[in-house]
Amino acid sequence: MNTTAADFYRDEFARVASALPGGHLPWLRRAREAGLASFADTGLPTLRQEDWKYTSVAAIEKGRFVLAALTPPAPDCVTAQQIEGWSLPDTQRLVFVNGHYQPRWSRIAPLPAGVTLASLAELLERDPERLESMLGQTPDAYPSAFAALNAAFMSDGAYIHLAVGVALDTPIHLLFVTTEAGLAAQTRNLVMADAGSRVSLIEHHVAVGDGAYFTNVITDLVAGRDAEIEHHKVQQESLKAFHVAAVNADQQHGSRFTSRSFALGAGLARIDIRVGLNAEHTACALDGLYMTDGRQHIDHHTRIDHARPHGTSREFYKGVLAGASRAVFNGKVIVHADAQHSDADQTNRNLLLSDNAEVDTKPQLEIYADDVKCSHGATVGQLDPEQIFYLRSRGVDDASARALLTFAFAEEVIARVGMAPLRARLEKLLLGRLPERVKELL
Repeated sequence: MNTTAADFYRDEFARVASALPGGHLPWLRRAREAGLASFADTGLPTLRQEDWKYTSVAAIEKGRFVLAALTPPAPDCVTAQQIEGWSLPDTQRLVFVNGHYQPRWSRIAPLPAGVTLASLAELLERDPERLESMLGQTPDAYPSAFAALNAAFMSDGAYIHLAVGVALDTPIHLLFVTTEAGLAAQTRNLVMADAGSRVSLIEHHVAVGDGAYFTNVITDLVAGRDAEIEHHKVQQESLKAFHVAAVNADQQHGSRFTSRSFALGAGLARIDIRVGLNAEHTACALDGLYMTDGRQHIDHHTRIDHARPHGTSREFYKGVLAGASRAVFNGKVIVHADAQHSDADQTNRNLLLSDNAEVDTKPQLEIYADDVKCSHGATVGQLDPEQIFYLRSRGVDDASARALLTFAFAEEVIARVGMAPLRARLEKLLLGRLPERVKELL
């Protein structure tokens, strides 16, 4: 008899529930059970749902991915050379393998007073009271079936807290590695920046091998009064993998939040980014670059809620599509009735490199206030023949000319990254997709 996704995850929960972190905490056990019940009620989304009409997750349901064993991964499943190859210099590094924190691969230098950087699973054992307000949620708090699934099965993740006025100048690199096919990694990251604090982090997802697996990750960020948070998401999963992610930011008075999403891997990826400008004089910037080939499918859904007056938001996303790949961009900006003097601008530009590539772009702007400044727009096109001709007339061959123009199109987003090591890494990844001849020209 074929079992439903709800049946499968009930059985999976029964198998692992007692070994999940925080199993001794009544409030967390209730939250996990509520998450599972919420998922069972709704099931995985279908194409009949408006927010999922262009992205089918039927393959995730059929995959029946099991939660990674709640024991340390085998010592030889990843090498020191691989870890160093993915790492970035001059960062605090936390490494998670198959959804579980690995101290042996992590590198944490002495931290300033007022900074907490820890594994979520470890913190649940030694200081669970810190986490109850964010992890002990009710079903009403689950914006999607995947969020409910994460609430039920969350195994680990990073906890970052900065006390009032603390600035952490060294970026934090959260490296998530999957080493085996058939696994599900359910991770959760919590970032809390108190008033006047500042932090920058990289959430980086990679794989050993090219197997099919399932990553379901949530990152929650809270920026207190006048705090600053920079969040960079780099998705380099296996081309057979499934990557579902949510980034949720809550901004308080005068805070600044920057989100940069670079989606380069996975066979199917869905990234939801939700920002709440929940107090006056807040500002956010959402930048993104997605590059697809073959039959990849990458979907970005963003939502910015201007809830209070004098909020500013800027959104700039670009896509480069080749082969028979497909991308989705849905950017929604809502200016609520109390959000007078809001200033919002959203841009999405897409470059199609083949006749079979496809993009569905849907910028949305809902305004319920009357004294605002808002704009949005989207473009879809191919390389400009005149620009190609110009380069050809200077002795550049056709393939190199096209690659140079593609590099320039994508580089505009990468150039916005202020963190030099990350910017250099992204440029290297971009160049890796181009012919050797182009690298010489650049």
